[in-house]
Amino acid sequence: MSPTQRLDPETCYRAVKSRDRRFDGVFYVAVRTTGIYCRPSCPARTPGFANVAFHVSPASAQAAGFRACKRCLPDATPGSPDWDVSADVAGRAMRLISDGVVDREGVEGLAARMGYTPRHLGRVLTAELGAGPLALARAKRAQTARVLIETTDLGYADIAFAAGFSSVRQFNDTVREVYAASPTDLRGRRGGARTPGAVTMRLAVRTPFAGRALLDFLAYHLVPGVEVAGVEDGSGWYARTLDLPHGPGTVRLDIADALDPGQTAFVRARFELTDLRDTAAAVERARRLLDADCDPLAVADHFAGDPVIGPLARRAPGLRLPGQVDGPETAIRTVIGQQVSVTGARTVTGRIVEAHGVPVETGVPGLTHLFPTSAALAAADPETLPMPRARGRALVGLAAALASGDVALDRGTDRDEVRATMLALPGIGPWTADYVAMRALAHPDVFLPTDIGVRNALRGLGHDPVACLERVDDWRPWRSYALMHLWNTLMPATTPPSEGP
Repeated sequence: MSPTQRLDPETCYRAVKSRDRRFDGVFYVAVRTTGIYCRPSCPARTPGFANVAFHVSPASAQAAGFRACKRCLPDATPGSPDWDVSADVAGRAMRLISDGVVDREGVEGLAARMGYTPRHLGRVLTAELGAGPLALARAKRAQTARVLIETTDLGYADIAFAAGFSSVRQFNDTVREVYAASPTDLRGRRGGARTPGAVTMRLAVRTPFAGRALLDFLAYHLVPGVEVAGVEDGSGWYARTLDLPHGPGTVRLDIADALDPGQTAFVRARFELTDLRDTAAAVERARRLLDADCDPLAVADHFAGDPVIGPLARRAPGLRLPGQVDGPETAIRTVIGQQVSVTGARTVTGRIVEAHGVPVETGVPGLTHLFPTSAALAAADPETLPMPRARGRALVGLAAALASGDVALDRGTDRDEVRATMLALPGIGPWTADYVAMRALAHPDVFLPTDIGVRNALRGLGHDPVACLERVDDWRPWRSYALMHLWNTLMPATTPPSEGP
């Protein structure tokens, strides 16, 4: 059965008729009479049922001969939330494709990371997403090219190679085919100030989106030299350095609440990149950080009626699971933070960054270093690290496993395998392995029953921790979000209230 056949036409068509934004990015509607595919919420006139087909990805629609709607820009929607929930082969592959792995390493490199042959991976992706890895990567390249055309003053040849195309001709042909417009037409449609090396765009997120709570979490855990946050004109922002495949960069995110349910909101992101070939990778990292592809309504529906998490979910609608821009960094920061306060962990991590990180010129006050690489920390003497010796040895051992590839945290690996490998390392226990799975691998169903913060939160809410922890399975498959709701009750507000974007 093809992926298109697995979509229920009646259900999909009802979503199209109601212009339900909750399904944007979940499926796409192709109109046979016009040759155009749209997002379900497209404001254009609803086509007749007999004239439509449904696809699970933009690449699938494009492979069937349809071009993107100029009005609703269906390729600019949040990604499918199923990719993180199921964590199957297709979902893991899509996360790597979005990160630009096919452009950098080819289909063979993608397959090697996944542990499959290129032929078998192609069969799996075609069966699940309606297109093979090359077609999926091509759709991503087209979207990156459109962003660069509309937000920078780069020449078209530079854009072609920055987006991952192998030639200007391929770039021109793909843009015309996907958007039914030439690059010149796209650039003329939108204007604005442009700076070489800088890319400004809006990252789509589903609503409700508890942006302020996410910003508070990120600001509370800032690492000096790598991250900064602040308030400007009443709205909060977060910025950090990025260690990208072709060179360093920075990202600034303007994060605010957007609480109207069932909509698509946007987070303004500004990237400063050494090499614009890293655009796709930088965007994917920012989206991970925001948990942009989460389906908050599905999460809220699951907790409705629960006596513990239900009231918290209603109090903080759209609470996100903070992600990461680099899996190894998250794992290393987790080990540093074992059995110390958040404030203490920030201080220690800042000292390690200053000693082992790579200094960079960013032009952003406070952003002075890239986070240390796994290889750099693997070569460090545990005795010199500003922490107890046992934890220093655990940190160096983890860094060595990350540097050698024994532990891979690129979101393309199987979560259970990563957990088992981490637990085999000296000094790595279940709390650390599970926290890394939640933050680095975007695992939506992790709970930390031994966490002191969880127990304090439950007591503060008037619940018996022992009784509550006996029924945490009721919160599956969203236990990570239940955990965040509990932690959120303990989180100090570090930014003022702000209006939605």
